[in-house]
Amino acid sequence: MPNPYKLFIFYKIQPHVHSLFACVIFFLGISLTGCGKLGPTTLEWERNNYNIAVQKTNDEQLLLNLVRLKYRDTPFFLEVSSIASQLTLRSNASVNATLEKAQNAIFGLGAGMALEERPTVTYAPLQGEKFIMRVLSPISLETIALLYHSGWSIERILRLTLQRIYNLKNAPGASGPTPKLAPDFEGFTRAAKLWRFFQANDALEVSLVKENDKPVLVLKISQKAKDWPETRELSGYFSSSPDTLRYILSPFRSTSSLNHIQVESRSLLGIMFYLSQAVESSSKDLQDGKITATRHASGEPFDWNKMMGDLFRVYSVASNPSSSSVKVNYRGQWFYISDSDLISKSTFSLLSQIFSLQAGKIKSTAPLLTLPIGQ
Repeated sequence: MPNPYKLFIFYKIQPHVHSLFACVIFFLGISLTGCGKLGPTTLEWERNNYNIAVQKTNDEQLLLNLVRLKYRDTPFFLEVSSIASQLTLRSNASVNATLEKAQNAIFGLGAGMALEERPTVTYAPLQGEKFIMRVLSPISLETIALLYHSGWSIERILRLTLQRIYNLKNAPGASGPTPKLAPDFEGFTRAAKLWRFFQANDALEVSLVKENDKPVLVLKISQKAKDWPETRELSGYFSSSPDTLRYILSPFRSTSSLNHIQVESRSLLGIMFYLSQAVESSSKDLQDGKITATRHASGEPFDWNKMMGDLFRVYSVASNPSSSSVKVNYRGQWFYISDSDLISKSTFSLLSQIFSLQAGKIKSTAPLLTLPIGQ
């Protein structure tokens, strides 16, 4: 993008060669003043712009794929692998003269400078082994522990990453295309909220340890909470002693460890399917059979907001929403997360972090598509 800086000055002087030469040198100096600062100045201008653009488009792509999953359309990820920006600086100076009389002359001096940017953006489609490792692999206990120690709510982490704890189901059918039957989720959600209660009251420790050379997640409740009613309530969900303070979570079945609880984690795609159930759609799309209608065993419609309302919500409107943190246009509708919905924004941010963490499992490969968009 050209950024011209030009200076033209006209004045009347006596036609002495040395004066003219001095003036040319002077204006050339003006035209080139600050060239040595253009690099740092350009960095201040452009880095934040690129940062904002990449973050914004990443969020839009993530939301777009949630909406696609709601409609059983194929998700697709196109990642920005690199951005290279080439800057070209051009400067010039000019002199012209108009003779009026024998003793006087009008001299025109001009100096100009133009800065041109040519960015090159490299994209890499997520497919093949990268897709399997990043999108289809189950979320590990290491990732869950890392997220917890990064400050995330244990309730939000567990509800996103796990679809089963012991005999408590967290809508396992929602880890795929929208199910026709209403999910079972109440017990799991309540247990997750109890662990969040202990976390909020500084009565919970989470650690990752090795048991028989396999990683397990230990959730330890503080001794001060031994007689709390919430402690007894939590133990009831896992058939444990009423004063149980230590729970061991593992994807492997064990009969040797006391209070060992088997868990089943979701993949990243499973998490996205799960959150896609919170995407609103028009009643017409439901009537036309473009999305699945979920019902109770009695035949009554199931409202997904009952399960997802306190975790995540994506609205849909016909016109461009005025207040949104992220929005996409798809199938003739606008889907968006409200800018004032802090709960949904937090859940969406956690999803984005899980997406990034899953990338650490694989080695980067050469980009497949490079576009010099500045030309």
